[in-house]
Amino acid sequence: MTQGSHHSSDDPRNRDILVYVNGELRPRAQALVSVFDSGFILGDGVWEGLRVHRGRIAFLGAHLDRLYEAAKAVDMDIGMDRAALSVALYQTLTANKMTEGVHMRLMVTRGMKSTPYQDPRACIGAATVVIIPEHKVPRPQMLTQGVRLFTVHVRRGAPDVQDPKLNSHSKLNCITACIQATKAGADEALMLDPHGFVATCNSTHFFIVRRGEVWTSTGDYCLAGITRTNVLQLCRENRIPVYEKNFSLTEAYGAEEAFVTGTFAGVAPVTEIDGRHISAARGPMVERLQQLYLQLIERDIAPAAP
Repeated sequence: MTQGSHHSSDDPRNRDILVYVNGELRPRAQALVSVFDSGFILGDGVWEGLRVHRGRIAFLGAHLDRLYEAAKAVDMDIGMDRAALSVALYQTLTANKMTEGVHMRLMVTRGMKSTPYQDPRACIGAATVVIIPEHKVPRPQMLTQGVRLFTVHVRRGAPDVQDPKLNSHSKLNCITACIQATKAGADEALMLDPHGFVATCNSTHFFIVRRGEVWTSTGDYCLAGITRTNVLQLCRENRIPVYEKNFSLTEAYGAEEAFVTGTFAGVAPVTEIDGRHISAARGPMVERLQQLYLQLIERDIAPAAP
């Protein structure tokens, strides 16, 4: 979600957070990395956004799957196995006494470079691992009154250019889309694929509802979203017709309902696309999926049976 307008970011508790940097917990003002870090020089890194509910990180296994797959794809050694990284995440939560209403950003870069140069062989030492926990919740009106989208000229790229399946630090494509949508007075950018079909949003995944059916893109030109996957699963489990398919802006404009999904806000209704009114607020399908998603979170964070 375009979080600048959709979350309460001025929580005074965030001034005193402890940030995990390569095994150390540092006060926010001292949580620094070098200007020679690969992430700063080149955006050479991968990351995950995580939500915390009742002291548990929701869908952590799926997030770690995606992180480690991305790191492997770009030939990056995180330097910590899944168990160690999970311990670091929970240590960070414990140190900050955080249990609810928390968003975490887990970031891994290729680490320090001997010189500002793109070749990974210029890296010296281990990867840089940073965990930023913040008290951050969606604004209530976003989940009830919805968001407005604007279709931007910036396209989602083909995988042979920069694979959108990689949740990399190199997000200029999405940032440019976000800027255009913001300048147009919208909350989020709707992005098309190279063929002109609807692909995704700049920081969320996009769905429409037509005649009782839920549609989303093929997924060929968007990140393998955790919440997107969960919503598809919920539809199938609850006998809601759902399709991953190509569809046009014309079909999106004519939808009875639309919504976006993401780790931060879950399922949020879309009320307007390019000035076209979609729905006044939450429609029946969006409301149902919101409830099903909350139930899924509860199941995921429930303690394992002894």
